[in-house]
Amino acid sequence: MAMIKKKTTCEKMLTIGTILIILVLWFVSTALGWVDFKLVPSPQSVWAAFIDIMKNGYKNYTLLQHLGASMERLGIAFFWAVVTAIPLGLASGYNSKIRAVFEPIIDFYRPLPPLAYYTLLVLWLGIENGSKIALLFLASFAPIYISCVSAVMKIKEDYINSAYTIGASKMQIFFHVIFPACLPDIFIGLRTALGVAYTTLVSAEMVAANSGIGWMVLDASRYLRSDIIFLGIIIMGITGILLDRGILFIEHKVVPWEGKE
Repeated sequence: MAMIKKKTTCEKMLTIGTILIILVLWFVSTALGWVDFKLVPSPQSVWAAFIDIMKNGYKNYTLLQHLGASMERLGIAFFWAVVTAIPLGLASGYNSKIRAVFEPIIDFYRPLPPLAYYTLLVLWLGIENGSKIALLFLASFAPIYISCVSAVMKIKEDYINSAYTIGASKMQIFFHVIFPACLPDIFIGLRTALGVAYTTLVSAEMVAANSGIGWMVLDASRYLRSDIIFLGIIIMGITGILLDRGILFIEHKVVPWEGKE
């Protein structure tokens, strides 16, 4: 146990060290003029842009409002993807007839780049949040559905047969055998779906939006505001990490046995 803790501490130190090295190189390269400041702003200018946008906003919206607009779109779409894809995926894994209905649809649109059919969604639902939420829903649905189907199909028949031999009903088998066994794979699907949806969100905001972090970065690029572009990218990265860590935190609470022998 002590060796595991020591290793974890070492890994954390390596991570912190890597970040510090990147920051130092960034500061030195801009301070000494190794790079064009129009292309790579200094850390000080990015920090100044952060303070300015926090106080005065950017194009009628504060930084928190831009971030909030992005998170609202992502949250609504991801919620509906979770509450529909998980039950349909589990049912499809359990019943081949249900799987035969939904699998061709998923197989058709899953390989398509989300922005390829985004133009259709804009035509149908307009340029406002409806089209973006629908796009993020579709982007999130497929990974969750597929992970659920795969999880059910991996369950050993012996587990189910053993439950039947002690008199368990189909409902009891689902909630006490199938669903718990599927949870680790479900959370893998959730993390994958969240990553895909977040990437799609930023791309969609860059195509058609008037608020959001992605839109802010695109708009800043029109005016060669590299400080705001870097700020937006940093915020995107930090937000993405926090969202992923949030899913991991929930997984450790809901699936405490994962990874334990």
